[in-house]
Formats: sequence, structure tokens, C-alpha cells
Amino acid sequence: MDNNVYILVDEATRDSVLFDAPADARRILRELEGTNLKYILMTHCDGDHVQALAEVRAATGAPVAVDPREVDRLPGKSSQTIHDGDTFRFGQSELRAISTPGHSPGGMAFLIDDILIAGDTLFPGGPGNTQRPDGSFQQIVDSLRTRLFTLPDDTQVYPGHGQSTTIGREKPHLQEWIDRGF
Repeated sequence: MDNNVYILVDEATRDSVLFDAPADARRILRELEGTNLKYILMTHCDGDHVQALAEVRAATGAPVAVDPREVDRLPGKSSQTIHDGDTFRFGQSELRAISTPGHSPGGMAFLIDDILIAGDTLFPGGPGNTQRPDGSFQQIVDSLRTRLFTLPDDTQVYPGHGQSTTIGREKPHLQEWIDRGF
């Protein structure tokens, strides 16, 4: 499915955070070597975002956090739930959870400084797929308009699939996405 995997590392302490665990647990674990994994934070629990989760969790013992609306879709149990505005400290760094429903009921994005881990809410060229049983185009438009497009234009967006973009590159296209019923 060509998913992206993101690992943030606090340089001072080597504490880290992993976002989703889509596939290739061995490679994820190799990339985590030399860090102290504090959290596995789920942007959502579609099958293509959780395939390596059990193996990574077993190898690291790291807690898995997910929006309560995604708990039933998570393979295994969550260690904690994530709510809008929750903060996660790792080392000297801190990131904030932003609720972004639409692609899935419990979509989450995570912001640290000028970096946004967007999951499947925003990609270069449009929002995530909402033509699915639990998706909502109106919700994802609301998430974009009121949650993500209020961030500074230079915020770097790292999506669940594909290349990175910025809020400033994507924001001007919201109305055309709405008009197309993207």
C-alpha cells in the first residue's frame, strides 16, 4: 500500500515516537535502534496502518495510543486513548494531538513545531478517501477547514501515503475539492 512510517526522535535524549506501524516490522525495529520508543501513536486503524503493530509492540513494549472511536478496529488492546489536544512528551520534546475525523471516525494528526503528521486526512492534492462505510466527506472538509488549515502556511505535512507538502500549498485548493466532491 506504499504507506509512510514516521519516527520522531528527541536528539538530546534519544526518546522516540512511532506513528502507525503499517508493514515491515523488521525495518521499523531497525530504524528504532538506538532510540527509546516512548509511544506508538495511531493516526487511525485501517488495515494498511496496523499490519506490523503486534510485532513492533511485542519487541519494544511501547504503549499504543488511539482515538476511542478507533479502539474496536485496533488489533490488540490500546494502552491509552487519545483525545483532541492531548500532549505527548518524549525527552525534551512535546507534540499535540489534533482530532481530524472524516477519512475514519477517529482520525488523528499530530503537531510538533512546524511538522504535522497527517495520517490519511491530507495528501498533496486533496483529502483522504471518504467513500467508504465509515468515511464522511463533510467531516473531512470540516477537519481541514477548522483544524489543519488554521495552522501556519509553512507547516510541513507528512501524509500516511505519498510525498510531503505544506499547509500553504494545499489550503488554496479547498474550495475546488469541495466543488468536485473529492
